Amino acid sequence: MKNFEKYERAYFMPPQVSYDWVRKDHIDAPPIWCSVDLRDGNQALIEPMSLEEKIEFFQMLVAIGFKEIEVGFPAASDTEYNFLRALIERNMIPEDVTIQVLTQAREHIIKKTFEAVKGAPHAVIHLYNSTSVAQREQVFRKSKEEIKRIAVDGAELLKNLAEETTGNFSFQYSPESFPGTEVDYALEICNAVLDVWQPNPDKKAIINLPTTVENAMPHVFASQVEFMNKNLKYRNSIILCLHPHNDRGCGVCDAELGMLAGADRIEGTLFGNGERTGNVDIITLAMNLFSHGVDPKLDFSNMPEICQKYENLTRMQVHARQPYAGELVFTAFSGSHQDAIAKGMNYRSEKKTNQWSVPYLPIDPKDVGREYDSDVIRINSQSGKGGIGYILKENYGMSIPAKMKEDVGYTVKGVSDREHKELSPEWVYQIFEDKYMNNTPYFHIEEFRFKQIDGIMAQVTINHNGQVRTIVGNGNGRLDAVSNAIKQYFDVHYELAIYEEHAHSKGSSSKAVSYVGVSCNNKLYWGVGIDDDIINSSINALVVAVNQLDEIQAEDKCRDERINQIINYIQTNYLTVTLVELSDQMHLSIPYLSKYIKEKSGGTFGEIVRNVRMKKACTFLKNGNMTVEKIADSVGYQNVEHFNRLFKKKYGMTPVQFRNKK
Repeated sequence: MKNFEKYERAYFMPPQVSYDWVRKDHIDAPPIWCSVDLRDGNQALIEPMSLEEKIEFFQMLVAIGFKEIEVGFPAASDTEYNFLRALIERNMIPEDVTIQVLTQAREHIIKKTFEAVKGAPHAVIHLYNSTSVAQREQVFRKSKEEIKRIAVDGAELLKNLAEETTGNFSFQYSPESFPGTEVDYALEICNAVLDVWQPNPDKKAIINLPTTVENAMPHVFASQVEFMNKNLKYRNSIILCLHPHNDRGCGVCDAELGMLAGADRIEGTLFGNGERTGNVDIITLAMNLFSHGVDPKLDFSNMPEICQKYENLTRMQVHARQPYAGELVFTAFSGSHQDAIAKGMNYRSEKKTNQWSVPYLPIDPKDVGREYDSDVIRINSQSGKGGIGYILKENYGMSIPAKMKEDVGYTVKGVSDREHKELSPEWVYQIFEDKYMNNTPYFHIEEFRFKQIDGIMAQVTINHNGQVRTIVGNGNGRLDAVSNAIKQYFDVHYELAIYEEHAHSKGSSSKAVSYVGVSCNNKLYWGVGIDDDIINSSINALVVAVNQLDEIQAEDKCRDERINQIINYIQTNYLTVTLVELSDQMHLSIPYLSKYIKEKSGGTFGEIVRNVRMKKACTFLKNGNMTVEKIADSVGYQNVEHFNRLFKKKYGMTPVQFRNKK
């Protein structure tokens, strides 16, 4: 940039520099808060608040917990004057609240101020005059002694008028543009004013150090404050106050370091409103204390309501990234952030800890009236599986399996990417429901029945493209039996890779949620079922998962009815069935039947019988304590040696190894 040479540092270091404040690493108590929204904040508005709007704002400040409120510059306009009179005459000032009014160190303005404040239960009269080099030389063209005389004369007039006016008054003095004033000179003026007021511990005075234009780095300001703190007269009878502005963007830092340096009181505004870049943001200061475990003595537990009132009354906007208050300050769109937050929340739940240490969230959003689902984890194309899983769990009670989260994540993010939109929790669930719960475009199961015969036999009625057929399947459990019936009908090969279930945590506690993942060609396909009956929910989930297989999506992809009837008969009578018997049952010649079975199933009659027997054997091995000899006999083998040999050839392990396999 050009022209930087015309600028120079405009602050003054104190004559004796000390850095005692550096040795402090935290603030352990809140300052005395004074809101200046109704004066400094109001005068900075394009359209200042009306009398009734100022009253509503005053009531909001009282509700938040402010005990000291600067209500205006009553000599500046009729609205300011009338507002102050309305507060006093309508008896609207609570007993524990002190109002504050601002006045320049000019006789007619001071007199007008006391007219306005007459009858106040307790009011601080805030006197100021400019003391900086720039103001002395360019605006007032007066010497140091003349500027000090203005301050002292104003202090004397305040003292005299306070004795003549009905009400309870305290005094405050500000050397305006303090950082641009020689620090020892600012001290000289403040001490001269204090000599007039003669404060004592029962009637303290306030010395306010305003960074009217912030021009120094925060550590410099802290050293200036520390010098004043150590050298002001009547120190035990003084409240040392700061009024930081934000020209360098360091208002909050100035205030915090200033408190470490000895300040007792902070003047500021909600959301940092004020002239130019604004004042220090009291909400940020207070919530910073809160985040360190210090009660700020102000109540921001309903931040959304405060934001709304503030915007309505001031016609200003609370920025989306405003600390603690903005719409997006707790929001994580990034997948890695969402995952860490979700895991942090789960950790708190598991450990049942009350201490807050969730990654990426300095405070619990609920402490300021925000919600996890709509304010924290928000879903768009940048989101991750962890955040999407968290939304589904917190809002809809769906604890999806870890291996399913990736598929769900890509599905949901894909919609956001295509639509170029953020997805609400309702929209996320609709996407989830459409793909994983209601997605049965090719077939569904109308009915199923079970029999306990050498494991589980299932009679499954499948509706496929409007055609209804009943298939028999055997398995080591109900879900396995239904799955085998589906495989038989469609002549597909997949594995039941993952099955998980849990009680539904939203709505009726009697409902069960089942998750089924089937593996086909090294890819997982997922389905979810919710039902009062766990068997129904698991079968519903299985059907959705299988509907997604490429292998079943062709119009003609299913075995014809006759081959299904043949395989059903073999499965039902596998111990005794012969090709002759099957020929009689099907009314087909043996040669034709043999050829037909081979063409339609890909295996011979003997191979099908052996496969059925082996599946039955596997069922017995997984579910029961039968000896291998007994199992071999039960499934139709003449001796255990023959069974062992065939079993190892098919599965690559002995029956005992299969049983012991995890």
